[in-house]
Amino acid sequence: MSDDLIGYNEMVDEAMLNVVRQAVDFAVENGLPGKHHFYITFKTEHPGVDIPEQLHKRYPDEMTIVLQHQFWNLSTAGNAISVDLSFNQKLEHLHIPFASIVTFADPSVNFGLQFHSANDQEAVEPAAAEPKKSADQESPAPKKVAQSNKKPASKPPEEEESGNGNVVTLDAFRKK
Repeated sequence: MSDDLIGYNEMVDEAMLNVVRQAVDFAVENGLPGKHHFYITFKTEHPGVDIPEQLHKRYPDEMTIVLQHQFWNLSTAGNAISVDLSFNQKLEHLHIPFASIVTFADPSVNFGLQFHSANDQEAVEPAAAEPKKSADQESPAPKKVAQSNKKPASKPPEEEESGNGNVVTLDAFRKK
């Protein structure tokens, strides 16, 4: 097999990361309709990831967050997602570059994407767009944050591993 001088893998990664950006932008502008919710797994060691130290100690390699009922100040700015989440009834800010994302899933519609570029540390950033901020971003954080039963996991939930979803992987097409 000859070398890919056009860069198809990078093009596909960029296109898939733009799907993630558009989904998050939709949530920023409209909230999450119906039963839609996102599982986002990212590399905690990736350059540009900014999470609290206690979370980094707990998840030294990968972390999965759930955007469903309790999240605040969701925005996309530059090439990253910013969001405030509750951990042990404490509001914490997370900054997650798109390039650090390993998987993105919306189990409500059996949709998922898997990225290999974050694993290779040669991640492709999606095209930068104007920063999007959720309607509640300008409001102060709630005084009392209810703890969610959903806790970040180091792996996606079992329902995503069932094989019933539309997970896109490109391993068959990548050079070994």
